[in-house]
Amino acid sequence: MPASLSDSIRSPVAMSPRLVAWMLALLLGAQPITTDLYLPALPQLTGDLAGSVTQAQLTLTALLLCFGISQLFWGPLSDRFGRKPVLLCGLSLYTVAAVGNTLAPTFEWLIATRAVQGVAMGAAVMCARAIVRDLYEPSQGAKVMAQALGGLGVIACLSPLLGGLLASWVGWRWALSVLAVFGAGVLGLLVSRFEETVRQPTPLSLRTLAGNWGHIARHPAFVAWAGLLAASYAGLFTFLAASSFAFLQVYGFSKPLYGLAMASASLAYIGGTLLCRRLLPRVGLKGAVKVAGFLTLSGGSLMGVLALAGVHTWWAFLLPHYLFMLGHGIHQPCTQTGAIAPFPQFAGAASALSGFLLTVVAFGVGLWLGKSIDGTADALVYGVWFWSAVITFFAWVPVQRLRERVPDAEGAEAAQKSQTNSQNF
Repeated sequence: MPASLSDSIRSPVAMSPRLVAWMLALLLGAQPITTDLYLPALPQLTGDLAGSVTQAQLTLTALLLCFGISQLFWGPLSDRFGRKPVLLCGLSLYTVAAVGNTLAPTFEWLIATRAVQGVAMGAAVMCARAIVRDLYEPSQGAKVMAQALGGLGVIACLSPLLGGLLASWVGWRWALSVLAVFGAGVLGLLVSRFEETVRQPTPLSLRTLAGNWGHIARHPAFVAWAGLLAASYAGLFTFLAASSFAFLQVYGFSKPLYGLAMASASLAYIGGTLLCRRLLPRVGLKGAVKVAGFLTLSGGSLMGVLALAGVHTWWAFLLPHYLFMLGHGIHQPCTQTGAIAPFPQFAGAASALSGFLLTVVAFGVGLWLGKSIDGTADALVYGVWFWSAVITFFAWVPVQRLRERVPDAEGAEAAQKSQTNSQNF
């Protein structure tokens, strides 16, 4: 990480910027490793546990719904008591739930432990986004987030490869056991190296929470950026939830080859994060997502047009999908920073609300896919195409209409009002 980033740290935390970036990458990486690593094993475990396609989708959608809802609780708690206690609690629960995944005797057990794992994952990802706002101003925060998400991309790249190899060689239970090792390792790092980043705890009361969430939800910047964030993840989630069935059953890929295809998409995503870091100093957040919208729409439209023309091969989806993932690598750092930037005094609540909206949309996508997967790749192709259009709309219209603001002053004023209300309560 460039040394200049150390100048933008907002509170007296002794952690080096490089260590912060590594921790953020691991915390944010909890999401792709939890979803991507087991995808190559999904058809195998569905057969072993005598489950249906709908139940298989529930192992992913239940995890993500609990992930989204839990953030509404983790966010205010982390604003009040600090990021570290919430992170330690969340990673401990994550590790225990991962062991439960590995030992699952039935599909119902697996769905339940994946749901608990989603609750725990919410603490890690929510705190990671809030930590960026705790330590950095918005302009630097997007760069830090791009670097951390580049590390996330590496995790996302390796996860399906490892999952595919383990599922083929030793079975799906060993693939899921990697999540327990990951959780324990990150927990140990947090215990030994992480220092608290919250310096002004927010009062915890129903009136304060309602006031904060109301202010956040009405803010034009939050609506625009969180909408783009949710749409961008919905497009990715369509790929995550449907790709295993499309590549393994429709395109005839082996599990390791499917893992390689997933890894190649992650490499395109990493390329997007690198491109984002180059774009930000030149065109800013709004300009970067404007460029990304072009990449996203080009990729989605190309795969859709090829499908309409009767080209139903793996390359007709995967090659255009690289363009989509390149755009996704730009959208994610910008949206996760932009949605939280106006709220420095209650970044946890803003991070929680954006994460909740994101996963509600993803849950709806998962339910739709469970009913739409029909032995063809149509749900995958047309689903990604649809979301590419929605993403581009948010990137080119609501985000571009935002006026330039002074996030710290505005957020501080809102926080002061909320604290006044809480004192009256």
